[in-house]
Amino acid sequence: MLLWLKEHKYCLIGLYLFVFLAGFFALEAAAPKPKVIIHCAADDWIPFNEWFVLPYALWYLWVPACMFCFMLRDKAAYLELCFNMFTGATLCLFIYALWPNGLDLRREITADNICADLVRLLRSIDPPCNVCPSIHVSSTAAVHLTLCRSRSLGKSAGMRALSIIVTAAICASTMFIKQHSLIDVLCGWLLSLSLTAAASIYTKQKAAARVSRPETEQSEP
Repeated sequence: MLLWLKEHKYCLIGLYLFVFLAGFFALEAAAPKPKVIIHCAADDWIPFNEWFVLPYALWYLWVPACMFCFMLRDKAAYLELCFNMFTGATLCLFIYALWPNGLDLRREITADNICADLVRLLRSIDPPCNVCPSIHVSSTAAVHLTLCRSRSLGKSAGMRALSIIVTAAICASTMFIKQHSLIDVLCGWLLSLSLTAAASIYTKQKAAARVSRPETEQSEP
């Protein structure tokens, strides 16, 4: 294992996850009272449904699994995902610190089933603050966008369809269990789309530089 890591040092970028988590929990512990309550009319139209906690929890399997798959099969996709996901998450932390925001969407849960209990547990450990943009959504979007652009999985219609379904379910779940506002979801997507566009521009410029370099060298006397 150590030998494999030595030959694939790029994989160590994933360790930034622990740096981010340390910053996230530190910010959660010291989170000031939200200055802005995120809310829009659509939030009132979306009913609470505790069963959506299942696709919400799927995030904890889907994102690491895709990340691990890219790490083993597609170096370029792995690096792009790390850039998109970690840069997005870090920017979110700065936004939360400079612009404390939160939700006022949670209501008492009257249902009595395992999913309702899971939502109660989630709420007990995840206060309704630091929500916009949604890291849950931005990282899910980052995985989907990377998968669609990757050479290893992007060509598979089945994988693209699965990714669309999982991504839609996870994003919808954040609103149906009242963890996030529609505004948080849209901002999370906007963040990942912007970072994907930046990564695409960088990749194209780098490829163009490689193509032009041999021509420049041949033209020299």
